[in-house]
Amino acid sequence: MTVEKAYQKALGYLAKSPKTIHQMKQYLTGKGYDANTIEKIVGQLTDFNYLDDKAFARQFVESRIRYKPKSVYALKFELRKKGIDPALAQELLDAYKDEDLALKAVETKKQAWKLLDESECRKKMMNYLRYRGFNYSVCQAAWQAFLEEGWENTQP
Repeated sequence: MTVEKAYQKALGYLAKSPKTIHQMKQYLTGKGYDANTIEKIVGQLTDFNYLDDKAFARQFVESRIRYKPKSVYALKFELRKKGIDPALAQELLDAYKDEDLALKAVETKKQAWKLLDESECRKKMMNYLRYRGFNYSVCQAAWQAFLEEGWENTQP
């Protein structure tokens, strides 16, 4: 009975969003289930492909890069917090370069920043990128690309 109840709880938890094996184990541990029961549930969920760390990590990285780009370092850190194996995270992130991710990150902010004077614009961009885990040289490269693109203050 406890295994069935744990399984139902696990399915309810998965219904909200995909999870990693690590997250599921933490959740079930927090609900007070013993290690044996947790292993059974995780095994069942893995067999039915409800838990798949590789698929989760791939989807997570693609989503992050599309909607909320961060540096490769920041993405690795987020994946590690979710219990993804560092080797798998590295394998998935090898295809990305910080410079490209930084340019993608500022894409949606460019129009608003063009209304600012140059020093304020630079400060905003640098802070925005640093907050997302990009190092100084990548931030500088993004700023140079922004300038080369034809930044000009559009205020009257």
